[in-house]
Amino acid sequence: MTHILAIDQGTTSSRAILFGPDLNVVSVAQEEFPQHYPASGWVEHDPSDLWSTTAATARAAIEKAGLHATDIAAIGITNQRETTLVWDRATGKPIHNAIVWQDRRTAETCRALREAGHEASVTEKTGLLLDPYFSGTKLKWILDTVEGARARAARGELAFGTVDTWLVWNLTGGRVHVTDATNAARTMLYDIRKGRWSRTMCDMLDIPMALLPEVRDCAADFGMTRADLFGREIPILGIAGDQQAATIGQACFRPGMMKSTYGTGCFALLNTGTDPVASRNRLLTTIAYQMDGQPTYALEGSIFIAGAVVQWLRDGLKLIRTASETQPLAEQADPGQNVVLVPAFTGLGAPYWNADCRGAVFGLTRNSGSQEFARAALESVGYQTRDLLEAMTADWSGGGDTALRVDGGMSASDWAMQFLADILGAQVDRPRVLETTAMGAAWLAGQRAGLYPGMQEFARTWALEKSFAPAMAMDDREARYARWKRAVAAAQAF
Repeated sequence: MTHILAIDQGTTSSRAILFGPDLNVVSVAQEEFPQHYPASGWVEHDPSDLWSTTAATARAAIEKAGLHATDIAAIGITNQRETTLVWDRATGKPIHNAIVWQDRRTAETCRALREAGHEASVTEKTGLLLDPYFSGTKLKWILDTVEGARARAARGELAFGTVDTWLVWNLTGGRVHVTDATNAARTMLYDIRKGRWSRTMCDMLDIPMALLPEVRDCAADFGMTRADLFGREIPILGIAGDQQAATIGQACFRPGMMKSTYGTGCFALLNTGTDPVASRNRLLTTIAYQMDGQPTYALEGSIFIAGAVVQWLRDGLKLIRTASETQPLAEQADPGQNVVLVPAFTGLGAPYWNADCRGAVFGLTRNSGSQEFARAALESVGYQTRDLLEAMTADWSGGGDTALRVDGGMSASDWAMQFLADILGAQVDRPRVLETTAMGAAWLAGQRAGLYPGMQEFARTWALEKSFAPAMAMDDREARYARWKRAVAAAQAF
């Protein structure tokens, strides 16, 4: 058994990647699934889509490689975080659609809790802020809204989980109800310092603790798959939320190392070591990974819209047919125009945390067209990343690498990464292997299975594909960033 199957369940698609004995990618299978928008600011998934596409792509990846279940040593899982599901323990049937991390329906609940003075306690225990982004208020909404749900939960008839928990439940035929520390840390129900579910947080949100899964290390025994899924039982030995898995895949194991992943959203993590650092700039304190019972912490900044802004150009405005058209359009944009796009389609994330803000475009002229929109869309990701890194720099005094390691779909764009380096005034490093999220999950499972090396040897395998150095004049950089800050202020004032 010389291969590891990595399941990468994301916001818009499910992927399965088969890694070989040298952590080389052997095969990839991917399948998109529908998004559901039942009301403004609401985003849902059909739980059956999450499971069916995961199972189908896992089988397809094995078949494409010409392998069999007997060749698979273990499975690692990485997943979209904060997305919230509740299902019947007896039947495995969900009682409501999955409420996606982007969903803002609980903004009023968060505001009421904040006004009641609860945010300081939330931040002290969980490292998070009172925002609809996290799972806790989503879970409360389901229990409050679905008829009979709260009583059934109190009787122990229902199970809660983030997407990793849902997948493990289905992979094991309902035998195992677990999560890992990185996903638990995103629920607003987990005490990241004590390493256990917080009764204080559960009482605040009126959530019965009988709903909650067992929390384990990122590399641990998460059960065996049903034999009928792949032809034999396969152990599940690794789980990490997608951004933490990317941190692992980027080998950001030393305090001070930073990575930024550009998928649907953008998420920057700074490793702060074994001590949690409280942010003074509205960043999140979270668990980067947990091994052998010891958590390693991180500061995290979350941008809700990154690659999704390109999807908006394609599906919303119909300005492009494929994402690959964005870079050539941006290169053709009129340099004399200063179009700024604030992509707050589902609110603003860190460091603003404004759930009510919506998208806005500034600086339009009669000559503004698809080229200027494409450039403004790509630039918005760079500006938002600078917002995060300035907050991180203010919070972290421990030193560390000055380079930012990047991954995710948008990191393949040389234009976008060069602008990122320019607007940050810092080096941006893109690795040879961009599948860092899946690689992180694969390494967790593979080293647990004895197939892959330990942390330090794995870190030495990280290889640079291209480095981007800042080339923009400082005056130009600061003028552009000041224009962005004015645009964000105006969007929030609307």
